[in-house]
Amino acid sequence: MRRAFVIIAALSLSALSTFAQDSVASHHHDAKNDAKSLSFNAPGQDWARQRVDKSPRHQEWVLVKQGGRAVNSFLVYPEVKGKATSVVVIHEIMGMTDWVRNLTDQLAEAGYIAIAPDLLSGAGPKGGGTADFADRSAIGQAIRALPPDQITADLNAVTDYVSKLPAANGKVAVAGFSYGGAQSFRFATRRPDLVAAFVFYGAGPESKEDIARIKAPVHGFYAGNDDRVNATIPKTQELMREAGKKYEPVKYEGSGHGFMRMGEDPANMNEANKWARNEAWGRWRGILKKL
Repeated sequence: MRRAFVIIAALSLSALSTFAQDSVASHHHDAKNDAKSLSFNAPGQDWARQRVDKSPRHQEWVLVKQGGRAVNSFLVYPEVKGKATSVVVIHEIMGMTDWVRNLTDQLAEAGYIAIAPDLLSGAGPKGGGTADFADRSAIGQAIRALPPDQITADLNAVTDYVSKLPAANGKVAVAGFSYGGAQSFRFATRRPDLVAAFVFYGAGPESKEDIARIKAPVHGFYAGNDDRVNATIPKTQELMREAGKKYEPVKYEGSGHGFMRMGEDPANMNEANKWARNEAWGRWRGILKKL
């Protein structure tokens, strides 16, 4: 009887755990087929789609519930023993693209649970996300119109979700690119339990009050040929220094804005982009290992 009771109790706890997880997110298990309808087929990113669709790692699309919203997110698990640190990936102004999925998969390949939310979830013309839009211009306009509080709530919901996965160790970092880089820095001002923020060619907050709320170290990755963004770095350094916050910006000379994507694009003609991408990727992985 005792053995039967233990087995029944274990099954009950498993059912409760599954119910709790499903109450937070719904799962789409066929990630590769879903990708055709859930990510934007950006021009010139066929190479990224081919790479991520050939990945041997477990990929899922999950709907993370946030109030009355559901945030469609691309989730990839690493093939590792033990629980892993998680990374929330914030996309560029182009939204959820094949390159974003590929980058998310590469983080999993490096040993981390990686999840990329589509911040345009529910904002598409048909009620969907990025893939609903006809072109990059429409996507950019829609992203710029997103309410800041909604972005924060979406990112908080995704962070809560990924941190509580059975395979996760509870540590969560955030990383973003261009538009997403600025949002990564901003999210660090709203989420005190992040273990790190990785800002790729994105501007920092301008408010001392916002800077004061940052708890995580911020690591910056900037293109050498990107004066628009780089002009903001000295002010960010000053604000972070005055507040006693850790901020480590590095410029990769000769590279252009977006070098993390362009540097692995087979059509890239600027060798500095490839060099910068490789250097930044090595630095990023080195920091992640120490978290």
